[in-house]
Amino acid sequence: MKRIFLIAMFCFAMQAYAQDTTGGKGAVTMSGYAEAYYSYDFNTPADHLKPGFLYNFNRHNELNVNLAFIKANYTASRVRGNIAIMAGTYAQYNLAAEPALMRHIYEANAGIRIGKNLWIDAGIMPSHIGFESAAGKDCYTLTRSLMAESTPYYEAGAKITWSPNEKWTLSAMYLNGWQRIRRVNGNQTPSLGTQVIFKPNSRVLLNYSTFIGNDKPDSVRQMRYFNDLYGVFNITGKFSVTAGMDYGLEQKAKGSRDMNTWYSPILVARYAFTEKLALAGRVEYYNDKAGVIIGTGAGNGFQTSGYSLNLDVTPVSNVMFRLEGRWLNSRDAVFMKDETVSRNNAAITTSLVCWF
Repeated sequence: MKRIFLIAMFCFAMQAYAQDTTGGKGAVTMSGYAEAYYSYDFNTPADHLKPGFLYNFNRHNELNVNLAFIKANYTASRVRGNIAIMAGTYAQYNLAAEPALMRHIYEANAGIRIGKNLWIDAGIMPSHIGFESAAGKDCYTLTRSLMAESTPYYEAGAKITWSPNEKWTLSAMYLNGWQRIRRVNGNQTPSLGTQVIFKPNSRVLLNYSTFIGNDKPDSVRQMRYFNDLYGVFNITGKFSVTAGMDYGLEQKAKGSRDMNTWYSPILVARYAFTEKLALAGRVEYYNDKAGVIIGTGAGNGFQTSGYSLNLDVTPVSNVMFRLEGRWLNSRDAVFMKDETVSRNNAAITTSLVCWF
């Protein structure tokens, strides 16, 4: 019954948009995306599940679908909207805490322009934090970084966006929480976000995003203050670099001035030999001694370095085959390996992506 309701809701939205288009008020664009994958984890988890802090490509030694969705976008001079229904292991694991009916919603939002280049959008939207999304074709690397897996992929709330010119975009958000569609029970604390995007020219993009809020019931409120800074640099027509840094703070206890902190620097480089062949590499580090985001129970918390290298082949304009090798190395033995624990985790992943 729930699946039938989702399909009916989607069809109703399509009909509403089609009626609007017929009236000449706007345009509807349909799109689709599917990403199948196979990943082999050399720690050979018996339950076929990779470490719990990975939400993408996280099934071991089996063919599966990471993300598949169908999306409708409506655009008019003063109104816009998106609705997308998804399936895959990304939805299964990353939205496990959401109500069952909402776990298949990739996007569901509407916006209205209230002034020149000034928009208000509300609903379920892509996160304003980070340079990676769940859709792999939009990312330089096949798998997502530790930074991306530990920050929101989506958010629910309202956003106001102002673009005074082609170089600047400024946004502010009122959110239900840290990657939350439904608020945590007992939480009435507002969560706020900001984003500043600066494009000085066609080759450089700079982004600074923040989050302020509490991801626990108010009875044990621990305020979180998070900063995300990154830059995308198209050095030549073939060579691009993305460099970023996340830094977060959270109260150790309600009302405390003492803070737990965590941080994560990253560097990703991509070289396109041709339009059909590209190579990308990633170096990253994640330090969460107190286990605020990634809890391990180890003496030094989660202090892990990561390295990956992937090859992308795009035989036609809307199909991509990807192959990646990845190695994670932690200060403590935090990865399960057979019946013991290990400081290392290595995996090979392949994916086949198609979109329209």
